[in-house]
Amino acid sequence: MSTSPTDEEAWRALTAHAATMRDVHLRTLFADDPERARRLSFRLDDLLFDFSKHRVTDETMEALMALARQRDLPAWIERMFTGENINVTEGRAGLPDALRNRDNRPIRVDGKNVVPVVSAVLAKMRKFTDRVRAGEHTGHTGEAITDVVNLGIGGSDLGPLMVCEALEPYWKEGLTPHFVSNVDGAHLGRTLKGLNPATTLFIVASKSFSTEETLTNARSARSWLVEKLGSDKAVAKHFVAVSTNHDAVKEFGIDPANVFEFWDWVGGRYSLWSAIGLPIACAIGMDAFEELLLGAHRMDAHFRSAPLEENLPVIGAMLGVWYASFFGASSHAVLPYDQSLHRLPAWLQQADMESNGKRTRRDGDVVDGYVTGPIVWGEPGTNAQHSFFQLLHQGTRLVPCDLLAPLVSHYPTGDHHRKLLANLVAQAEALMIGRTEEEARAELEASGLDAEEVERLLPHKVFEGNRPSTTILFDRLDPKTLGSLLAYYEHRVFVQGVIWGLNSFDQWGVELGKVLAKRILPELSGAEEPSGHDTSTTALIRLIQAGPRSE
Repeated sequence: MSTSPTDEEAWRALTAHAATMRDVHLRTLFADDPERARRLSFRLDDLLFDFSKHRVTDETMEALMALARQRDLPAWIERMFTGENINVTEGRAGLPDALRNRDNRPIRVDGKNVVPVVSAVLAKMRKFTDRVRAGEHTGHTGEAITDVVNLGIGGSDLGPLMVCEALEPYWKEGLTPHFVSNVDGAHLGRTLKGLNPATTLFIVASKSFSTEETLTNARSARSWLVEKLGSDKAVAKHFVAVSTNHDAVKEFGIDPANVFEFWDWVGGRYSLWSAIGLPIACAIGMDAFEELLLGAHRMDAHFRSAPLEENLPVIGAMLGVWYASFFGASSHAVLPYDQSLHRLPAWLQQADMESNGKRTRRDGDVVDGYVTGPIVWGEPGTNAQHSFFQLLHQGTRLVPCDLLAPLVSHYPTGDHHRKLLANLVAQAEALMIGRTEEEARAELEASGLDAEEVERLLPHKVFEGNRPSTTILFDRLDPKTLGSLLAYYEHRVFVQGVIWGLNSFDQWGVELGKVLAKRILPELSGAEEPSGHDTSTTALIRLIQAGPRSE
């Protein structure tokens, strides 16, 4: 297999085919094929994925799947599921499915079956969260826990926060999760302001127990707790850790019995299924957390076994490759029509952009001749319709979209949900069909405008349409369905990494800024003189050293 996808025969075929598809409109594709919606819609239990509103034909899909096979995708899928060290730069497996392996099949990493240790951590999580939820794990003053504050960043924050927000209807009454990630003191301060230290539990989520932002927040939270409760002994009752650094955790004052382990082969952005999900389990209970795992396992099994042509993550991924690599689409919008999923785009930003936002292939060669990793963004409908949908409909950029919604709301208020779903369906249709000049003229004339005003407004009322979208519908947003949705997106990212020749499991790009920040920090305090910087950076350091001009 070539290291560059541009050398593949299918890539060349797709390049030629894309030229013939540029002027083909989705209106025409639907008019020519009455069965199109049926043929390009797929189900996995209660999940429906409608891919019919994409600028593809049977020839397109055949060529995309040919590219997937030429890039050896089936073998790469198997390598991931069997625990090979596919994270080549770090010499590790990339194995999120091991964390949610509900049929207990052996999964070996470096020759060792990891299923028993995963199961042991899940059992430990159950024992602890059951005690917290039952009021049996009490604080320093003997009071039950009412608030759980997760101190983490990146994957140790985005995943648990997103899931807790999505599954709020399943929270235990009287137990509220909170999340602090930003080293900005405002994030911690505003969170602590409304909490009772005697009933607050902190989870410090850091594999190394050395992540600068997380440890800064943890130390400040510790100081707050000790000051309010008057004893260092309170730390052991109010802090637990998700970490592998037992010595540092013990030195902090955390009871070694309340340390929850995870492993090197668990990447941060794939970690919500592990002990990093402890705040989720506190909020929704371990039974519901295991339903989340079960839903992800359902998608894992589908991804591993389904033919490429019927494989949901593969189809979604290859459509993304089609637009990014052959139509120049630089971004992908994720639009949940469910307020509970308002943090889904933020979680997916890390899952996708940290995985595939790279210029170096896994073989070390620099990418040339194609783009990698789209910019992922989005907000919930219908609010988003009144902000950036203007660009989606009439802007000059092609932005493929995912629109997601449950058929049943957890909050059935009047006809709210019916109106929400009507908007989702209408937006997908409007993106596809647009409005022709003839249709716009007829609408303007019917409104009673004179001929001159009609011609003046006409260009502004035309919608090109032909904007692609995937519609994802499901019965309700419950833990199992959410697990399947998240696993779908994880596997979609992996497939695109395989096609573009990337290692989707490392993230060296986050390191440089952190290294430079450690160097600059003592310079800002005046402990060291600024040196070795460009003139702009030096001037900024001097300005910060000087402080506000008003003082």
